[in-house]
Amino acid sequence: MKWFRFASVVCLSALSLATTVMAQEAPKGKKIFDGTSLAGWSGLPANWRVEDGAITGESLADAPLKNNTFLVYEKKFGDFELTCEFKITGGNSGIQYRSKLVDAEKFIVGGYQADIDSQKDVKQNSFVGINYEERGRGILVQRGQIVSVGVDGKLSVVGSTGDSDALRSKFKVDDWNTYRVVANGNVCQHYINGVLMSELQDHQWEKRASDGIIALQLHAGPPMKVQFKNIHISE
Repeated sequence: MKWFRFASVVCLSALSLATTVMAQEAPKGKKIFDGTSLAGWSGLPANWRVEDGAITGESLADAPLKNNTFLVYEKKFGDFELTCEFKITGGNSGIQYRSKLVDAEKFIVGGYQADIDSQKDVKQNSFVGINYEERGRGILVQRGQIVSVGVDGKLSVVGSTGDSDALRSKFKVDDWNTYRVVANGNVCQHYINGVLMSELQDHQWEKRASDGIIALQLHAGPPMKVQFKNIHISE
């Protein structure tokens, strides 16, 4: 009887934990992708389409990209929480936010990026979950770090979100994952599959961004494919 009670408690605890994780990952706010078209989004038609209910960006060997290009959403956001599912095959990608359109013809974007990478070797992958400022200050926060950027631009590690390799193992290669990006004031957090990967505390007021566009990245270089679906945002 005691064993039965213990097992029941364990099962209930596991169920409670699973429910909590599901609640954390439940999409909030409005959809900014309707699942069937690229309405509200703009990018190079040759590289972006909707496939199997997902925004799909692809570069091919016979038409390589000379520069990173992006699919840009029509509205700007300041403080928000964005959730989506993503899958990447080859190459590198990311979710731009509080960003700006640098080249409207080529859809080149600069700003904060919730980074994505397809590397299969945990030891080689240093990008999934990091905060990278595209066409700006570069890598601001590595996976596993909480970083404060001073008024003078100096980066200081002020805390940890966990071991980088252990956090990397939460990412499923060649499969669907969830990304949650939270931007609140000067604090930006990146979660993958419900786990906090990195946190930025940006005090460099001259260079930090308080609002801007949302955009999805297709990286220059070798052929690659990236997909996004169930994209929700709440302000």
